[in-house]
Amino acid sequence: MTKDQKDNLFLLVKSLTKSEKRQFKLYVGRLGVNTDSKFLNLFNILDKASVYDEASILKTGIVKKQQLANVKAHLYKQILISLKLNPSHQNVRSQIREQLDFASILYHKGLYKQSLKILDKSKDIAIQNEEKNLAYEIVELEKIIESQYITRSISGRADELTIQAKELSEANVITSKLSNLSLQLYGIFLKTGYAKNEKEGKEITEYFNSRLPKYNIKDLGFREKLWLYKAYLWYSFLMQDFRNCYKFALKWVNLFYENPHMINLNPVFFLKGNNYLLEALFFIKNREKFERALMKLESMVGDKNFPKDENVEALSFLYINLNKLNLYFIDGSFHDGLDFIPEIEENLKDFRSRIDEHHTMTFYYKFASMHFGAGNNKECIHYLSKIISNRSLTMREDLLCFSRVLNLVAHYEAGLDYHLETLLRSTYKFLIKMDDLHEVQNEMIKFIKGLQDIYPHDLKKAFIKLHAKLKGFEDHPYERRAFLYLDIISWLESKIENKPVAEIIRNKYLAEFA
Repeated sequence: MTKDQKDNLFLLVKSLTKSEKRQFKLYVGRLGVNTDSKFLNLFNILDKASVYDEASILKTGIVKKQQLANVKAHLYKQILISLKLNPSHQNVRSQIREQLDFASILYHKGLYKQSLKILDKSKDIAIQNEEKNLAYEIVELEKIIESQYITRSISGRADELTIQAKELSEANVITSKLSNLSLQLYGIFLKTGYAKNEKEGKEITEYFNSRLPKYNIKDLGFREKLWLYKAYLWYSFLMQDFRNCYKFALKWVNLFYENPHMINLNPVFFLKGNNYLLEALFFIKNREKFERALMKLESMVGDKNFPKDENVEALSFLYINLNKLNLYFIDGSFHDGLDFIPEIEENLKDFRSRIDEHHTMTFYYKFASMHFGAGNNKECIHYLSKIISNRSLTMREDLLCFSRVLNLVAHYEAGLDYHLETLLRSTYKFLIKMDDLHEVQNEMIKFIKGLQDIYPHDLKKAFIKLHAKLKGFEDHPYERRAFLYLDIISWLESKIENKPVAEIIRNKYLAEFA
């Protein structure tokens, strides 16, 4: 636990921009006594260090071992206060909170009318910006002042505040229920991925319907609609209903375009909505709409007025680049996408402290799949090994499973037969352990296992036979998820027709959408 706290301080110091460091030093230097303080000296050491080394800090003699924990805690707090004062970290939300603090101070000094005046203005701003939790907090403080002191501010004030409190409370309850439902569905998706069978599908549907609050869409504000669309989106993703994913992701994104001031206040939700819109378009293979949506997102993020901070920058990098990769998968233009991989990999190093391991591994799976599609099987294995060898990885189970299945196919394609027997056993055990052994994977493993007993001249017949079996699962509501991660059907067709898999996928795309 202590180690994490130390690392947290070091990471915070390293996350500061030049201007933030300058402001911090001005902030602590406003009092002369701070200029030679222990915490400022510690800050300077951490700022210059490339790694956290407690022994080196103690060697400098700026602080004794028994004092270090307290000095570190104090430094952490002072950095946060300094950041809070930085204009780049202030928004409508922080301004409302500041006014609420001022009103509380005036209330405790007995200046009730001044307090109520600030509260009334802040409440209007909070309601305009859909900050209904803060608005409710303000109304509750107004009620306390009005109920305890004779202010004679407005006749009928009690009724007005009571109605406002009730309306805000009801809106907050609906939002809370919808945000809880959305978060729980997202948690299920991160843990297990798409519904694997009819039983899971029914359980998810019952879970969704039993927790969806009653609502009238006309009565919902921006915030309630946002969480409603999120909840429906995650339910649709879990059920592999990608047309409804597109429908609710589009509603989510359009909600921001209809309320443009909300983009500045909630840039993360704006980015996430666009990412899910692009993901849905990727799954339904609408390249034209996908390209338009991606270009629009890049244009918005590149605009000088778009909010900029470390979190927004990291998410922008993540969503734009993952979807740029997806563009090459839609029509099988894998060779075109290969040049893009080194650039992303290099940029990932700069974002490694801001992008979680799950998303880094998602990039690796995309890189592996891109190389597989381009026929570079050894490169494909190289990226998959980064996922498979990571024992501490918390990642979607379905991605972990399909990394192993793709690894098997890539080893076969690369002619690395001496590894196959061991890989087959480990993959089979892993899928059983994950409870993820379904018909598509089962047939694939059986096929690869039996390859060693098939004569070369019978190989094509074996591919045709497996293709016929798997083709039946292509439109299966639960088995089809296998083809979202690995286009086995196209791979088999490439073996049967003796053509590159990229050419097969490209021809399919042109036949359906050209």
